[in-house]
Amino acid sequence: MKSRLLMFVAAITLITATSHITPVHATPANTGFVGMTIVKATFGDINAFNSTIPPDFWRNWLGSDVWFSLQKTKGNSDLYIQSNTWQPGGTTGWHSHPGHSLVIITNGTVTNYESDSPQCKPAVYTGTPANPATFVDEGGTHSHMVRNEGTVVATGYAVQLIPAGANRRIDEPAPAQCPQ
Repeated sequence: MKSRLLMFVAAITLITATSHITPVHATPANTGFVGMTIVKATFGDINAFNSTIPPDFWRNWLGSDVWFSLQKTKGNSDLYIQSNTWQPGGTTGWHSHPGHSLVIITNGTVTNYESDSPQCKPAVYTGTPANPATFVDEGGTHSHMVRNEGTVVATGYAVQLIPAGANRRIDEPAPAQCPQ
């Protein structure tokens, strides 16, 4: 009798708990977006530092002529070069990357939404082969969605460096303050 009562209480608890779960759905890319890997290569440790510092560095304290670049990794890294195509209305869906992405838009217009923007303010990028538009997706815990809200096909490329063997793209749920 006692074991039946315990099973009944456990079943009611389970039903009650699961009825209050709100499903969280990732937003995968739709049929209007195609991302294709052009090339993938694996690098060993990277220890690169570049610096162009003008002679009057201390006087101007990091003036407009200063350029730094630092890439340091421990262990193997996968480098991807991606070709991306957005049909009108096409979207990447909300996703993140374990590393940053350098994005080049070579044709058309795309709108980038970022999860860490309080009002999810869109950034619009229009590029042509002669004058490509560029932006950086910082990756990590940051997620974003890129959508073609225009009427012509948009194309571009992305270069990504991530830990070797990691998933290049991770589907994420849409942030509450952002569009689906």
